[in-house]
Amino acid sequence: MAATGSEKQGEKAFYVSTPIYYVNDAPHLGHAYTTVAGDVLSRWHRQRGEKVWFLTGTDEHGQKIMRTADANGVSPQEWCDKLVEEAWKPLWEHLEIANDDFIRTTEKRHTDRVQEFVQDLYDKGEIYKGGYEGPYCVGCEEYKLPGELLDGEGEFAGQKLCPVHKKPVEILKEENYFFKLSEYGDKLLAHYEANPDFIQPESARNEVLNFVRQGLQDLSISRSTFDWGIPIPWDEKHVIYVWIDALLNYATAVGYNENQTKFDETFPANVHLVGKDILRFHAVIWPAMLMAQGLPLPGKVAANGWLMVGGEKMSKSNLTGIKPQDLTSHFGVDAYRWYFLRAIAFGQDGSFSWEDFSARYTSELANDYGNLASRVAAMVGKYFGGELPASAADGEAETAVHEGLAKAVAEADRKIGEELDFQGGILAIFDFVKQVNGYITEQEPWKVAKDTSDEGKARLATILYTAAESLRAVAVLLNPVMPDTSQKLWDSLGAEASLGALADQRVQDAGTWGSLPAGTTVTKGAVLFPRLEEKPTA
Repeated sequence: MAATGSEKQGEKAFYVSTPIYYVNDAPHLGHAYTTVAGDVLSRWHRQRGEKVWFLTGTDEHGQKIMRTADANGVSPQEWCDKLVEEAWKPLWEHLEIANDDFIRTTEKRHTDRVQEFVQDLYDKGEIYKGGYEGPYCVGCEEYKLPGELLDGEGEFAGQKLCPVHKKPVEILKEENYFFKLSEYGDKLLAHYEANPDFIQPESARNEVLNFVRQGLQDLSISRSTFDWGIPIPWDEKHVIYVWIDALLNYATAVGYNENQTKFDETFPANVHLVGKDILRFHAVIWPAMLMAQGLPLPGKVAANGWLMVGGEKMSKSNLTGIKPQDLTSHFGVDAYRWYFLRAIAFGQDGSFSWEDFSARYTSELANDYGNLASRVAAMVGKYFGGELPASAADGEAETAVHEGLAKAVAEADRKIGEELDFQGGILAIFDFVKQVNGYITEQEPWKVAKDTSDEGKARLATILYTAAESLRAVAVLLNPVMPDTSQKLWDSLGAEASLGALADQRVQDAGTWGSLPAGTTVTKGAVLFPRLEEKPTA
């Protein structure tokens, strides 16, 4: 994966991270959902002209990984290597994820720095030795509070279940090292109050507030019953708790204790994108760790909802996992990137169905957007020999289009770039697409073309220039969401030779009317969104 972060010395990067994902199995739609959201956010800020750093990666330690590797007859490292190289990295390349770095927690650049971070906390008196016994979910790699557990039924009758994985917890008793998390409750609450946007959405913020107000317990940060992890530097009988290890990737990947210049120009993250099931780790434990070390806290922790299939959270453990390639092979990569951010409000649970995807693809992508591009190119070809005419007779109808574009740019930039409201931003852009479709329907250029007077020709030229210039702006606005389609549209408008590379087009400037010069060659290229074939059968 090619690095795309700009190198502006001294400027703080807009730093976006996804969670680092467990490599106990191949990625499914849920993993891809968060990663595509991070990619769109990163691309959007790059197109603002900002320095950006986008991080993703894999979490490769812990008991769950060890057991999965054992079940497959290989070492944990061999299992991680295989999954990362054959499943995770290839999928991100397939989905056009433009991450700047891919961190693996088994890399020396990470493991050495984690040991240094934990040693420093130990030397400061933030970590002590003690014992603990309690219910533990291997799937979550987390001790559970008794009140969180569910009563098992059927084959699990009489057992206590993890509320996330719906599987029995294990009662673990071992000697561990503990981080004094209980001392940070008031400091965390003060930070939440001073920074009301720190945790998003509001429902997630309320959950964390209620959790912290109940009082925090000290956190076990080591395990001694298995050895697949980073050794505690002062006591190698213990390995560091996988979540302490994993959270530190956000620091180790950007130069913590190794490249101070890079660290200062990148850390902390502006936005941590996480699934809501791992919110507490990122909104409670991670900031407390940073406070203990005297490091700055991230700007936002934004929790996306769960993707649901048949009312069940999508995961391998409940057999509702779907490969992203199952969808991209039918709908295409760009439509895939667009659909989940369009159909589901980020931060809320959302249901996926093949039928809904098909309906939205046909209505919004093929009919509204793709057909608009096709019609405009065809009419410029038919009436002006493929040469974009100059606008010469603007009136009230054109002014309305100009104003509609300015509104779409401002709203999309605010919603996507600032509020992480991907759905709202995409809808603002597509509202403008619908406005342009309505403009063409009302202006009836096919009828105006019959008027061969100078006035008629000027009016036809104005209509088609207005439509083409609108498409130029839409290509810029949708480039972070659908980069391949945007480039195809850009090329068909003849914009490349006149305006330079699409990546240079800033979203905030997309509404500057008249950016597409008259005289460019407009061509009717391949259909942007081909008609869907029949749904494949298993």
